[in-house]
Amino acid sequence: MSLVELIAQADERGLAASGLACLDRCVPLLGGDDLVLRPLWASLADGSDWSAGLEKARGSLGAGEETGGAAGGQGDEAEALARRMLDAAPVSQEAAGVRLWADACSVASLQIHRLLDPAEDAAPSVDTRREGGTEGMSPLVAAELRRQVTVLELLAGHGAAGLRRALDVSTEGRRVLRAVVSRRARGRG
Repeated sequence: MSLVELIAQADERGLAASGLACLDRCVPLLGGDDLVLRPLWASLADGSDWSAGLEKARGSLGAGEETGGAAGGQGDEAEALARRMLDAAPVSQEAAGVRLWADACSVASLQIHRLLDPAEDAAPSVDTRREGGTEGMSPLVAAELRRQVTVLELLAGHGAAGLRRALDVSTEGRRVLRAVVSRRARGRG
């Protein structure tokens, strides 16, 4: 099943986890620490309102601010995409808003990985990847696509019990992106 189909079939919790996982993996671009989004994950696990945790995360990550510009070029664009994911996060986890957000986060996260991957991705856009086209996929984009699919499958198959494993998948992806961002910064320095 393609990523687009998985998102279309996901319930509210799966959609919220999908969007949150994409944002979580991109936190290194926003200068956040590994725990900044944990209250949101906890809210998903216990079904509570995540608005207070979201506002705190936005404050910690400087939501609504202009990009710093230190990364230069593609790094600036990647940071801007990550910032938009954070700014667009819905205060409520209701289906309509969270579905739009999860879909936008999926596209943005794949685009971020595409921008930061030193290898060329052969697809004309990330939409090709989301619809199942994998030929000529760059390694960073392929890994991000696998993570997005895995998170949605975990939530579809295990409900709330899949959140812990979804968080583990996201943590792994965050470490990878943090290493990529660090390598790029060293290359410029």
